[in-house]
Amino acid sequence: MSPSDIWLFLQQGVLSGLVTGSVYALLAIVIVSIFKTTDVPNFAQGEIFMMGGYVALLGLLVFKLPFWLVIPLTLVVVTAGAALFQRAVMERVTGAKGVGVQLVIATLGFAFFLKGLVRQTGLGDTPRSLPSLVGDGAVIIGDAALTRLDVAIFGTSVVVMVALYFMFNKSRIGKAMRAAGMNPKAAQIVGINLSRIRVLVWAMSGFISALAALLITPKVLVTPDIAHIAILAYAAAIVGGFTSLPGAVLGGLIVGVVENLVGLFISTNAIVVAPFLAILLTLILRPQGLLGGKPQVKKV
Repeated sequence: MSPSDIWLFLQQGVLSGLVTGSVYALLAIVIVSIFKTTDVPNFAQGEIFMMGGYVALLGLLVFKLPFWLVIPLTLVVVTAGAALFQRAVMERVTGAKGVGVQLVIATLGFAFFLKGLVRQTGLGDTPRSLPSLVGDGAVIIGDAALTRLDVAIFGTSVVVMVALYFMFNKSRIGKAMRAAGMNPKAAQIVGINLSRIRVLVWAMSGFISALAALLITPKVLVTPDIAHIAILAYAAAIVGGFTSLPGAVLGGLIVGVVENLVGLFISTNAIVVAPFLAILLTLILRPQGLLGGKPQVKKV
């Protein structure tokens, strides 16, 4: 391989990796947000993401709705579904003095429920893809080429991340979410409604997951197994720091770039190994993640 080919592959891998990594970053953000406010890893995150794709397909194929109407309906339905799960299930388990194990099992049950629901509709039998949000065409950056859809995915993801940054740092509800994540008991003492905050965080999870599905499913086929993308989002959260929102963004971009470079320079078969290698190296070299801060030791 000549130096010019290496340079071309490097540019293409980095740019394509930033596109896919931005989607991983969005999902990692909501994984970290839920964990920070509830101390529970959401193992239904992939299935919530999957539901975004299938709700859109249901609107397009079954109800024959125009795509411009399917987009907001998908966002609303998935957002409401995630919020309802928190209110109807997670809140009841918490109220019954459920510990972390019961809450984790509840999220696993929600994941199996969503996957089973998709299979019952019949839409899960055939892989499909959603139409692109933008037209065809290529955008040349340096020596590499991206599609207009790639640019739209990355641009939309960046806008959402910036909006989340301002929400968490400037708005009252964002500051309340941060306070609930830092010290729930103290937040409750000063008047923050923890139940409301948790519902809002889960609703945000549903909204961002549905948006990520609408962005990426024109590039990948929608199947019940598409939920595996959440594994890459978990890898991003671990690499960046499972308690750090900026770390989730950084981890998502790193995982996306590494994944694409491995596929270009080594083998496409090695892509599935790359995220786990990134997790392994992070846990060995910096267990708290790149931006996870100093490790904390709790007395038991």
